[in-house]
Amino acid sequence: MDFLIMNEGFPLLSALIFLPLAGAFILLFLPGENVQRIWTMVVTSVTAVISFPLYSGFDSTTAKYQFGEHIGWIPSLNINYTLGIDGISLLLVLLTTFIMPLCVLGSWTYIQKRVKEFMICLLVMETAMLGVFMALDFVLFYILWEAMLIPMYLLIGVWGGPRKIYASIKFFLYTLAGSVMLLVAIIALYLKTGSFSIPMMMGQDYSSTFQIWVFLAFFLAFAIKVPMFPFHTWLPAAHVEAPTAGSVILASILLKMGTYGFLRFCLPITPLATLSLGPYVLWMSVAAILYGGFTALAQSDMKKLIAYSSVGHMGFVTLGIFFLNRQGLEGALLQMINHGVTTGALFLCVGMMYERTHSRELKDHSGIAQNLPIFVSFLTVFSLSSLAFPATNSFVGEFMVLAGAFSVNKIIAGAAIPGAILAAAYMMRLLQYVLFKGPGRPDIADLNVREIVTLTPLLFFVFWIGLAPEPFISVMHASVDSLLEQVNLAKSAHVALNMIP
Repeated sequence: MDFLIMNEGFPLLSALIFLPLAGAFILLFLPGENVQRIWTMVVTSVTAVISFPLYSGFDSTTAKYQFGEHIGWIPSLNINYTLGIDGISLLLVLLTTFIMPLCVLGSWTYIQKRVKEFMICLLVMETAMLGVFMALDFVLFYILWEAMLIPMYLLIGVWGGPRKIYASIKFFLYTLAGSVMLLVAIIALYLKTGSFSIPMMMGQDYSSTFQIWVFLAFFLAFAIKVPMFPFHTWLPAAHVEAPTAGSVILASILLKMGTYGFLRFCLPITPLATLSLGPYVLWMSVAAILYGGFTALAQSDMKKLIAYSSVGHMGFVTLGIFFLNRQGLEGALLQMINHGVTTGALFLCVGMMYERTHSRELKDHSGIAQNLPIFVSFLTVFSLSSLAFPATNSFVGEFMVLAGAFSVNKIIAGAAIPGAILAAAYMMRLLQYVLFKGPGRPDIADLNVREIVTLTPLLFFVFWIGLAPEPFISVMHASVDSLLEQVNLAKSAHVALNMIP
């Protein structure tokens, strides 16, 4: 247990996980839709507030897991309730607690049927998502990983658009297939080590062949969740049919589960396989960047445009991860947060406009800048952030990823550059419609106070990370260095034995 710094006081991580679940249980007995909305807002806001001490109390000089909690669960199978966070999971936990109140606000008038059930789904989702980023036991991780499927399936299938059943079943089948592969990898590792402890599995000396098979199982599970090209086909349907909050959760948090899995499991548990198969993943990342960019450019539906842009943006994240250097890894981690902030904001903007026009087609929003200056101001900033305009958050992350990429392989890095140009093209095309084309829409009103309050925190983070990113990057250093050290140690040992070239 020397990998864990135990929390001797208040069990903060457990409180964060179980507070939304307790809120969902109490919600069962609350009457009145407005009361249910307010209660969910209170629960998610309190969860966000009590997550702040994670950052203020985090020791960025150590790679150990902090705020640790450990309780024996099923001793005969060596399964434990073990929680902890490090520099890789800290910002993802904070992103989750930050996004959820905004999802409630964004759904305030959008959801008019089965409000109680919808809010319960949001709270259960929050419990599962936070647990995934904190779990240090594979059984606990897998239970929470699976637990996310059901509320998201319901969010799409019950409150979604005209093709909601098709989209929800496709989402469920794809992610379930990935989960089966994840389970296979977990069982293989348990049979090898006799433990479900994730930190215990890291740094073990597995054979190259074993690592290759485990890596492939991990890769399929996480590539579907990212989603990487060509495993992405569930994403556009899910995004288009999901309600606004569902799209925001998908883009901001669920997609990060895949890249988090690469960082948490593939690199430290299967370092040799990562080194051997990493170049193939890099080219898949380039394919995702270019495919996502070209496809987004061809869309007339704003949600589809943003959904395909996510395929490209997440391609930059996997590119940064598998170049296996500090700049690339930290850029990828920062870009995970940036994508959560920016793309979540863009989906909220589209949802707000859909409530007014009941359309997501670009042509139906031509020239709205004439009548909706506040909305268009927000949309413009978030669009510029999405295309990585300097001084915005995405610029910092994308710059770090590309800088790390060029220092390792200029050909692959150069092949990804057109993706940045495509991002500028499709976002400027979106802005061209709303700013310049068409006669305007005098029949629809600009943003109200609730909507401005929903978007303003996201705007704040766009510029904070864009202008002063150090507080976000500095917490990653020790954990990323430890991760690279494990990969390099494995590489050195096996090069000496002529096991890899």
